[in-house]
Amino acid sequence: MKQPPGLNNSDLTLICKLHKSIYGLKQASRKWHDKLTNTLLQIGFIKSFFDYSLFLKHTDIGFTTILVYVDDLILAGNDLNQITQTKYVLHKKFSIKDLGDLKFFLGMEVARLKQGIHLYQRKYTLELLQEIGFLGAKPSSTPMSYNTIIHSKSGIVLQDPTSYRRLIRKLLYLTRTRPDISFSMGYLSQFLAYLTDEHYKATTQILRYLKSCPAQGIFFPSNNDTTLQGYSDLDWAT
Repeated sequence: MKQPPGLNNSDLTLICKLHKSIYGLKQASRKWHDKLTNTLLQIGFIKSFFDYSLFLKHTDIGFTTILVYVDDLILAGNDLNQITQTKYVLHKKFSIKDLGDLKFFLGMEVARLKQGIHLYQRKYTLELLQEIGFLGAKPSSTPMSYNTIIHSKSGIVLQDPTSYRRLIRKLLYLTRTRPDISFSMGYLSQFLAYLTDEHYKATTQILRYLKSCPAQGIFFPSNNDTTLQGYSDLDWAT
């Protein structure tokens, strides 16, 4: 930092020592995360080693989770008293603003119903269609034409693949709530190194499919006994 105006000091080699991090510097975000992490650890939360922005707390009654994105926090759990206590501690420490039930987060929309929770990205989808110019396109009933075989050498090579790669990246973010396009996006993502007009044509069909159902997403019913099971094919030799 340069010396501020009005400081009567002829020695211009001296610098200023920061007693508090300044907003906008790289150190500021690190200091904030360290302070928030230490606060959560002190009240019994455990940082997940699989996702450092996720904090978990288990009690005899239930569990509480906190998902952190910069200075936005999602607080969830099945112990209302623990949630209330956590919000009280965070407000006392940081003077937080409680926005109520979760409705929008990182492009994802949340609709709470008596039957369950609907997670979707309608606003994100419509903005993407408008940006690409497909808001008025003819809808498609399927995300991919399964009669057409596409490979790495299909069609004519695109002169400027940058915009196409940006489109693929935005569509990949949609797969968080749209598993119906996961296979199509995974298939087309194989050809990012050698892009042709056939690949772009296949991508436009995904856009027209999204036009037909922009609000489709994932529904989590409130009454269900579904359990998740994961399997991994391990090689003991490695």
